Amino acid sequence: MESITVLGIMGLGGQEIFLVALFVLLFFGAKKIPELMRGLGQGINEFKSATKDVKENIEKSMEDPK
Repeated sequence: MESITVLGIMGLGGQEIFLVALFVLLFFGAKKIPELMRGLGQGINEFKSATKDVKENIEKSMEDPK
């Protein structure tokens, strides 16, 4: 079975990915990209943390009926 990737689902090929990367590089500049990626990583970590907290609260409320 072939593995399905996000890019395969969206129908993006190598040329489209290259054009998007080139656009981002031209639009933001090489110095801003690491800052953008760092901010994106922090946002993802915060989202994971919040998701984990919500999951723990739901599990606690299911264990301890009042």
